[in-house]
Amino acid sequence: MGLKTETVRYGDETGYLALPTRAGGPLPAVVVIQEIMGLNDHIEDVTRRMAAAGYAALAPDLYAVGGTRPPALERERVDRAMAFLASLPPGAFGDPAARDAGLARLPEAERRLVGETLSQLFSSRERMPALVSSLRKAVRYLRRERPETRDQKVGCVGFCMGGGLSALLACEEPELSACVVYYGTTPPAEKLTAIPCPVLAFYGEKDVRVNATIPAFQEGMRNLGKSYEHRVYPGAMHAFFNDDGPGYNVSAARDSFWRMLGFFAAHLSG
Repeated sequence: MGLKTETVRYGDETGYLALPTRAGGPLPAVVVIQEIMGLNDHIEDVTRRMAAAGYAALAPDLYAVGGTRPPALERERVDRAMAFLASLPPGAFGDPAARDAGLARLPEAERRLVGETLSQLFSSRERMPALVSSLRKAVRYLRRERPETRDQKVGCVGFCMGGGLSALLACEEPELSACVVYYGTTPPAEKLTAIPCPVLAFYGEKDVRVNATIPAFQEGMRNLGKSYEHRVYPGAMHAFFNDDGPGYNVSAARDSFWRMLGFFAAHLSG
């Protein structure tokens, strides 16, 4: 199946859109939500995979303000910061002290540039409500503006920080029809009552911090009579789906991918 890709603008937001070229009719849609590293080659690749599976897939660029990223979050700067993190010992990604110790060993100019980018990346977690608002605009763009997807069902899938955003989007967006969470933290209990759709979640066994929030999600959804399924992959780390990262686990990625496609087929088709 051929694909068509383009960068789209909707209001003040921008995103990467992928569509099957020979759909022959309306398409259900999936919003693909970035990791903390932003819209990059990996997320664009995942977006194309969703389009190849028969969906209109849109990955919003959550770091672009009015269509432009701030200098510290431009792709080249983020790539340099990620290369620095990859050079640190395992576990340093989530350890501020280990990151600071690594930064101290860099030349001054590089330390300043990488440090500024890391600071802005990790502070993005503090702006989750604003990021959810941007994601809701993506849902409305697909549901109301794109001719290929107008009035069709829309789902979402997010990874890492985007996994948490995927769950929060389900709490805030009443027009969402399916939600997939990859190793994202659980929303506050009081928000779960507003989730309008089934949720499917995937976790890695070694992702202790995120996995500690699974029971609250499971119990909260069960008490509300809402659909929540989850799977924890033995031996898998955080970010096991990212085939550009050190935590990639091919068996967990493969299994979760076909489960996700089956979930979307069940809830977005027809």
